[in-house]
Amino acid sequence: MSKKELGILIIVALAGAISGALSGRLVLAKLNNKNQTPLIVSPPSPPPAEKVASETDGPKTEVCPLNGSLHTKKEKEMWQKRRPLFVMIENHQEARPVAGLSNADIIYEAVAEGGITRFGAVFYCSQAKDIKIAPVRSARVYFVRWAAEYGQEPVYVHVGGAHCDPRTKEGCLNGAKADALGLIRKLGWQGTNDLNQFSVGFPTFYRDINRLGHPIAIEHTMTTSTYRLWKYLADKRQLTNVDKEGTPWDENFRPWKWQSDSDVKEGTVKEISYSYWPGYSAYNEKWVYLGGQYQRYNGGQLSVDYNTKKPLTTKNLIILFARESKANDGYPGNVHLVYQNVGKGKALVFYKGRVIKANWKKKSIDSRTIFTDNQGKEIKFVTGKIWISMLPSGNQVNY
Repeated sequence: MSKKELGILIIVALAGAISGALSGRLVLAKLNNKNQTPLIVSPPSPPPAEKVASETDGPKTEVCPLNGSLHTKKEKEMWQKRRPLFVMIENHQEARPVAGLSNADIIYEAVAEGGITRFGAVFYCSQAKDIKIAPVRSARVYFVRWAAEYGQEPVYVHVGGAHCDPRTKEGCLNGAKADALGLIRKLGWQGTNDLNQFSVGFPTFYRDINRLGHPIAIEHTMTTSTYRLWKYLADKRQLTNVDKEGTPWDENFRPWKWQSDSDVKEGTVKEISYSYWPGYSAYNEKWVYLGGQYQRYNGGQLSVDYNTKKPLTTKNLIILFARESKANDGYPGNVHLVYQNVGKGKALVFYKGRVIKANWKKKSIDSRTIFTDNQGKEIKFVTGKIWISMLPSGNQVNY
């Protein structure tokens, strides 16, 4: 980067600190690299909203295939033209509140590195309007494995990812266990259903340096939206609900099983708490059961969605225990982690104030993770949002 370009970036940051309202569409700096996402004070004009009249009004009779929630026929008409988005979203203290989680159908959470958790949010059914998503972050192998469960050519959205370093002694040896970008190439996703910001760029992705109303570190600014992602898929990759050969994404998709929460007697478990790593209290999690759903607290603070300013909730909370280990891949600081989320292990399933001591099993990368009770019977979740927290095996959960 030249001194001139560096000077421009400094001016951009100062401008964002002074005012985020100077011009909603003004691109303040763009680097020579055409794939470099511009820094902007606030988002460019949003794309035109889809013309769906009264999409959320009327009888909710249509079942979402991801979590069993009920929607209108208009909403179903929308999701039947698309495929699910699996988006990597960060949870760093300085990035909160993040945007978009309240509209996800399913959320996965696990430590990315250094005790800091990250989300894999699946967007599909609850999309009556364009949903802003931020901040988007990098790929991890265990999230790629979860994304692989979502049918033919699952859409995986991220900004770069963990990779092996061939320049070191360990480098890419021993199968490069934490090499998320290598796994994406191995699965054949690159250039089709893999939406890596480094190759997609602006305007599908943009850096909103003032997205929280004050200056934040650049790594907490990458922004996109559900409309932008689905539009790019359709226009540039020819992926809608079907691929170029006409194969529907859900041809071999394995849905979970559901039951109406009205058919489930309410239990007495009102609070659930746990930590991912000892000593990292900013990422401790607590859930409080209120009115049929669980309200999330993170680091002692109520979690909210930046878009809605409302608390994050879920109808089903699953705590999955998996073996955690260091990648030992030669990466500086040995920060890359590996969670063994292909295989089997223990789990806890919470819904309607009840708890089930459960087991999980995932036979291969692209097979569905199935949860069963101690009698081996597949668990039926209550209809509605599902949140899956993956903890290192042996961690304590208080409830």
